[in-house]
Amino acid sequence: MLAMLPFPDISPEIFSISLFGMEFALRWYALAYIVGIVAGWQLVVRAVQSPQLWPGQTPVMQKAQIEDLLTWVIIGVILGGRLGYVAFYQPGYYLQNPGEILAVWQGGMAFHGGMLGVVVAGLIYTWKHQIPRLSAADIMALGVPPGLLLGRIANFINAELWGRPTDLPWGVAFPTAAAQDCPDVIGICARHPSQLYEAGLEGLLLGGLLIWLVWRAGALRTPGLVAGTFFAGYGAARFAVEFLRQPDAQFVTAGNPLGLAWHVGGWGLTMGQILSLPMILLGLWLISRARA
Repeated sequence: MLAMLPFPDISPEIFSISLFGMEFALRWYALAYIVGIVAGWQLVVRAVQSPQLWPGQTPVMQKAQIEDLLTWVIIGVILGGRLGYVAFYQPGYYLQNPGEILAVWQGGMAFHGGMLGVVVAGLIYTWKHQIPRLSAADIMALGVPPGLLLGRIANFINAELWGRPTDLPWGVAFPTAAAQDCPDVIGICARHPSQLYEAGLEGLLLGGLLIWLVWRAGALRTPGLVAGTFFAGYGAARFAVEFLRQPDAQFVTAGNPLGLAWHVGGWGLTMGQILSLPMILLGLWLISRARA
């Protein structure tokens, strides 16, 4: 049997309590959302409170507006993330079970759907308050990586969204991983910790790049540059990690063992890669436009 790292014994629940005959629990995934939103909000507030970062030393928004926009963003993330998962990953199931579409507590959120939800919320808010949209997109993009970092770490703790089998020394034996594609006869194999790859690329690396662009390179004085870098950076990182990520079970068939959502003659793309391509193209267009 190949060497592998044991999965750390971390409960998905931080703690649980019983009140009035009901069980309440705080899970790492929920805490990741909360802390990620607060950390992103703090980054954005600091940016709008630094006039020297903006054209004419005039921030595009004030702190009170950021707090107001945050409510719209949270709604966009939840509704967009859930509806995106329903539409992109399991439309057939939810057409047959429409009552479960809004049952977010049962799991099932899509980042690309959540991003679309945030975009729609941002468009409505900036239209309502007559705020320059590219500059608003820049500061919204600045606040996203902390949530990506913590959310992917929470995915790892939950032992979900694991990677494909690997013989690399840092492969992890996830206790919840399906065993059908494991080469080992006892059905246990090491897998890429793809959640941690994404946490590092989308959270640490991309987040650090955006912070450098804002506070060192003066990117907020070039509307669209920060947002473009985020879209292109996230799309590229997700596209790359998809090669090592276990495919979604609903796409895996006998003739399509790689779980490709689109394929011809054994070549194709996963759903994550298909949804990432428009982000890459949009990001590159925004960067080109900003630097023109």
